[in-house]
Amino acid sequence: MTAAEPSTTVVVVTWRGAAHITDCLDALAAQSRPHRTLVVDNASDDGTAALLAAHPSKPEVLRLRRNTGYAGAMAAALDKVDTPLMAWLNDDAAPTPEWLANCEDTLAKAPLAAAVSARLTLADGTVQSTGVRLTADGHGADLPEPTGEVFGFCGGAAVLNVEALRSVGGVPASYFCYYEDTDTAWRLRLAGWDVVSADAEVTHQHGASTQPGSVQFHLWNERNRLLTLLRCAPRPVAIRQMVKFAALTAVLPLRGKPTAPNFRLSVRCRVLGAVAARLPRTLFERRAIGRRTALGRGAVWDAWAGL
Repeated sequence: MTAAEPSTTVVVVTWRGAAHITDCLDALAAQSRPHRTLVVDNASDDGTAALLAAHPSKPEVLRLRRNTGYAGAMAAALDKVDTPLMAWLNDDAAPTPEWLANCEDTLAKAPLAAAVSARLTLADGTVQSTGVRLTADGHGADLPEPTGEVFGFCGGAAVLNVEALRSVGGVPASYFCYYEDTDTAWRLRLAGWDVVSADAEVTHQHGASTQPGSVQFHLWNERNRLLTLLRCAPRPVAIRQMVKFAALTAVLPLRGKPTAPNFRLSVRCRVLGAVAARLPRTLFERRAIGRRTALGRGAVWDAWAGL
């Protein structure tokens, strides 16, 4: 490629993002590395469409008929990407001018890596994430300290190899939001790819479009964690975590009224119901993932879980 040809399509997913989408687009316009910008508008009804049309950078816009969430929008965008790399960027994130260049260069220096995670920093200077670790019970948890190679990338700001992403099945659109990044990273690792972190700074207004800690947040988060385990983890791990979640749910009425939404009986029953309804499809997907693996599920789990 010549210097003028972009290697990356930066995909920005927005839903009712009028309050912050302009800052994101301004930051992308200031990038030192050429790129294509594709904004996926999840049927916003707050004036976002007008802001996109008026922005001087003239981003390409894919407007969806309904809100498909972050995962659904990224899956829709993947069909439109014709560059070797694809960046995932939240609409409430503002990258520094060298963000994309640093991510691209980091991938170029790591030929076995299919994804690079940036450093997301909150407005108060707190580092939110430099990547994702895999906990002993299968949660994808943000790493606030850089470690070089990480288990997974944070979907708020990352750059992925498009060919590798497509080869492992793309983005799990049905997740709506949360864990689409951990699930994708897990499938990349099963296929033999690495994931790394980069010294690429992004300021993030965490939760501008969703409400972390809300009932809906926990429904998506817990459901998608269990689905990811069923799709990607070793069978004994997936079964153990499902049984553990169900057993804790069963004894909740004996423990008094919970304060956290994720320990409310109604929420956890809804999670179990949603997972049960998706079980046949999820097991089918598990077999498809297994056919694409280069590494054993146990090997990936033993290498990364709990570190």
